[in-house]
Amino acid sequence: MKTVISTQNAPAAIGPYSQGIQAGSLIITSGQLAIDPATGAFPATIEEQTRQSLTNCKAVLEAAGAAMENVIKTTVFLSDMNNFAAMNGVYATFFEGACPARSAVEVARLPKDALGEIECIAVL
Repeated sequence: MKTVISTQNAPAAIGPYSQGIQAGSLIITSGQLAIDPATGAFPATIEEQTRQSLTNCKAVLEAAGAAMENVIKTTVFLSDMNNFAAMNGVYATFFEGACPARSAVEVARLPKDALGEIECIAVL
């Protein structure tokens, strides 16, 4: 059985998908672009986009009663792997102690020509 996770504190889905899904104790967020849900603004730099993407992931997790400490795996999609170090510097500020497993891949293009997109898997 699955439960749709929805919050106004993260951007609304722009297609036929949910912001997140909970199945038992497992929570999976959709990939989060760096859209500020309050303003619709899209920041310019990889640092700002990473911060907003992870803030959006955090909001979806919180809507399910979880926190960043519950994250066991992330996937980071980058439009340019040359942005890895800058992304990683901001990413590190969202996780303390035992960091989640992570994949980071370069992709040809992201929606809205984003520099990055991040998704999380968490366990309650």
